[in-house]
Amino acid sequence: MNKLVIIVFFIWISSSCETPQALNNASNEDENQPQEGTKEAGKTFIAGKRPKNVIFLIGDGMGLTQITAGSIAKKTPLILEKFRQIGLVKTYSTKLITDSAAGATAMATGSKTYNGAISMNIHQKKLKTILEYAEEKNWLTGIVTTATVTHATPACFYGHQPTRSRVNQKLAAEFMTKDIEVLMGGGWNYFKDGLDGRDLIAEAQEKGYFVTDNIEQVGDYRPEKMICLISAKLPPKIEERGDFLPLAAKKAIDILSYPKSNFFLMIEGAQIDWGGHKNESDYIVEEMLDFDRTIQQAFDFAKKDGNTLVIVTADHETGGYSINGGSKKEGKVEGKFTSDYHTATMVPIFAYGPGAESFTGIMDNTEIFFKLKYLMNLSESSSN
Repeated sequence: MNKLVIIVFFIWISSSCETPQALNNASNEDENQPQEGTKEAGKTFIAGKRPKNVIFLIGDGMGLTQITAGSIAKKTPLILEKFRQIGLVKTYSTKLITDSAAGATAMATGSKTYNGAISMNIHQKKLKTILEYAEEKNWLTGIVTTATVTHATPACFYGHQPTRSRVNQKLAAEFMTKDIEVLMGGGWNYFKDGLDGRDLIAEAQEKGYFVTDNIEQVGDYRPEKMICLISAKLPPKIEERGDFLPLAAKKAIDILSYPKSNFFLMIEGAQIDWGGHKNESDYIVEEMLDFDRTIQQAFDFAKKDGNTLVIVTADHETGGYSINGGSKKEGKVEGKFTSDYHTATMVPIFAYGPGAESFTGIMDNTEIFFKLKYLMNLSESSSN
């Protein structure tokens, strides 16, 4: 009798303990399905108030060490230290180590997928993004990045491609099918010399976009729709691009908030990741400080506005970065690396504003989509 009880017990344990991979595969049979542990489908969100606007900042490759390095180098507190609602995010894709495409797809659509997918599920079926849901509800939308605007992270908020490789012109053409008010980053050539010989710059101007390649020359002018592409392809490092990211963030907020409509803005500090890939600690620090100045723009607006939720997180950590020496007094960081690629370590998430309390604790990256979708009051509608 005792042996029978033990056998039944172990059978029950075995059937109850599915691996994250098994959960992944099961949860991706239909698009935009809630992942394990999300707050969807009857589970309770703890937020008491919904935001009118959302500014979603992604520090690509930004782990806790990257943030710490920025804090040491700055010598004074980062703006992130003013956030009081803080959590940790699991970043795995259908593999333990995600890439930026799968990581951004998870946050933008609520679905795990394979590395390299641009908002497509494991069956290469399109997944509707949080930005597309917002557009259906007449929210104004914008994307700002220090990568090309067709790079993996920004592309996952508006595009749908089975691979991230060699699809820049396809993604530029996809952007033109949307009604996104603001687009800023690199990639002029992918629009000027567009798919099938199209001049998407001219087409954008015909659609009412103010198009420029220099954010500083815009000054106080506030167009209704704006595209700013500062480089032919990938944007340069900060010594060449200057204050592009904080200036672009400020201008994007200015444009999107002016009509007093709801708005969703995604801002990416892309080159934190590039510093990790190159194993260059100084590169990481420069980009973290630039990202901090950009977060400041979002925080200051949200604090004054009172109806804006600001989320800051990462798609993954890059480099297995650690700090092995340096000086807080001198703002000096001595970093070392275990890899020149991404790692599986959890990344932090910071929240400020209405609904911020929903982003505490440990969560899967897919939960971010479902939390935002709930807080933004975006009802289900037909898929793409």
